[in-house]
Amino acid sequence: MTQQLANGLFSGAIYALFAIGFTLVFGILRHLNLAHAAIFTGGAFLGIDLAHRTGWPMWVVFLLVIVVGAVVGMLLEFSAFRPLAGRRDEHFAGLISSVAFGGMLLALLQAAYGTDPAGFPSGSFPSHVFVIGGVSISFTQLTVLGVALLLMLGLAWMVSGTAAGRAMRAVAENAQAARVVGINVNRVTAGTYALASALGAMAGMLMALNVGQADLGMGMSIELMGFAVIILGGMGSLWGAMAAGLILGLTEALTVQFFDSSWKGVVAFAVMFIILLLRPQGLFGTIKARVV
Repeated sequence: MTQQLANGLFSGAIYALFAIGFTLVFGILRHLNLAHAAIFTGGAFLGIDLAHRTGWPMWVVFLLVIVVGAVVGMLLEFSAFRPLAGRRDEHFAGLISSVAFGGMLLALLQAAYGTDPAGFPSGSFPSHVFVIGGVSISFTQLTVLGVALLLMLGLAWMVSGTAAGRAMRAVAENAQAARVVGINVNRVTAGTYALASALGAMAGMLMALNVGQADLGMGMSIELMGFAVIILGGMGSLWGAMAAGLILGLTEALTVQFFDSSWKGVVAFAVMFIILLLRPQGLFGTIKARVV
């Protein structure tokens, strides 16, 4: 069972990193970005492609995936969301626009890489396996967990302890008031999308490392889990997304241990349902009165 819990920890860290991108955009801008799953898939294929073509050290590939993910996020905001700003149906129209952006991105990935699964070249990552307390942990898994935790904690520090983070929180509270006091709301919005997409692309690459391959459907399979994470953690809560991602990852691992892998989704969402019955606002969310 300990081995399964370790495996669940690695998967949960990726779920959390993916969901934080959703949470960041929704918590600050109230936008539901459904192109996030396609960016996740794109990060995986980009990392694999760079590893095959360049032979560069993996940390360089990591950085490039983050940079390209950020650029795609800014392009998404500029093309799919900014033209809709100020419309009465801004949020719904943006959701549809993000679906279209994600569909185009997946079509480009299919044109570039085909429909077959892709994997990293052999030897691109050390194959060392460590045995700790009877649990076998590969160097790849340790890297996945370490990078995911580093990015999540770094984002939490940035949002809570830097000027850019204070600007994000001000826009989340009241964009109009933030604009009055001199905050460049458009810049904050673009930066939010850049950060969220960089994390989503990196989560995709880490998932490909963890499972050994990438395919065009990988984003769709994790998107529903991402929704579950942000709802369970509390809409807009970064710490909640981190905790919920780890909880769902561990729940899946225990399900595989005691039942069967086909029950993973059933049990994970049953746990989410029970927790939300007991705490409707999520683990780290707060109930706000609605003014009518």
